[in-house]
Amino acid sequence: MSGVAALAQTTTQTPPAQTPPAQGAGRGGGRQGGRGPALPPMDPPKNWISPKRPKELIEFAMMTWPEVYDAIHHQGKTVALLYAGGTEHRGMQNVNGGHTLMGHETVLEIARRLGNAIVLPVMPYSSNNASNQQTGTLGLTPEIEALVVERIAEQAIATGFTTVVLLNDHGGSVTPNTNVARKLEEKYRAPEFADKNIHVFYADRVYAPAQDDYSEKVLKARGLPVSGHAGISDTAEMMYLGKGKNWVRTDLLPIAYQYGPDGKIAQPAPPGQGRGNADPNAPRFVASGISGAQGGVGDARKSSEALGKIQYDMKVDYAVKQIQEWMATIKK
Repeated sequence: MSGVAALAQTTTQTPPAQTPPAQGAGRGGGRQGGRGPALPPMDPPKNWISPKRPKELIEFAMMTWPEVYDAIHHQGKTVALLYAGGTEHRGMQNVNGGHTLMGHETVLEIARRLGNAIVLPVMPYSSNNASNQQTGTLGLTPEIEALVVERIAEQAIATGFTTVVLLNDHGGSVTPNTNVARKLEEKYRAPEFADKNIHVFYADRVYAPAQDDYSEKVLKARGLPVSGHAGISDTAEMMYLGKGKNWVRTDLLPIAYQYGPDGKIAQPAPPGQGRGNADPNAPRFVASGISGAQGGVGDARKSSEALGKIQYDMKVDYAVKQIQEWMATIKK
């Protein structure tokens, strides 16, 4: 028999009968292996947790599954923090992953301060739109972001977390987070879930309230410009958190401002008016991606690590206080 004929005969033979697994057993046994009906969780063997593991274990992606299980069931770390970062152009001086990079450092410190939380992987995309000029943005639609947030929150609950806290570093995530938190919190207040004590909460003070107070109490108090995007607030925080990591091209700070058509720093808008492109026939020019706020001009030139630390500390403080106050109410 030729090799080809033998191969053909082999591939057409009926495979031997196999004994089907017991009902609900699946691969790995029920849903513990990803299949079948949900079964009560079981402690993994103690020797599955390495004695050489890092002392600080608060980041889901950097933990093994037995370490996550132990944290939830034996250390009381039942709070999952889901932070939305983003990929967005941030002036010529800042890297595009700024929202995600800052969000990662911020949420880790929030978890440390809370003491009972695990940080889920920071989402690298938010509701936004790409540009063929400022080529640094990759975004989702609000509907897609909401679907992803809802799915990950539900997956965290299925894992064993009883509380999921949503946070964000980009304004595009405000509406998706608000809607998902409201939807899931209402769902888990239904009678059939009453005994599970599951909660989903949107901690919004890490974003707008912290940034607004920073603008008023820190920047304006020091006579510094308030920018809407890629100004001192963003740049300084990235300088502080990314020290030695080149998140900010500090050699470009002297030219990190909002440009006008003449290639020079833009002029403030008249009182009561936004900056907008009022004249469609105005000469074209390349915008820096740095924008102003409240009629002002975007300007990051006076950014410093010291100013960045203040912004970072405010965001963490505001988030921790809000989460702790909210958690006190659900324990009553």
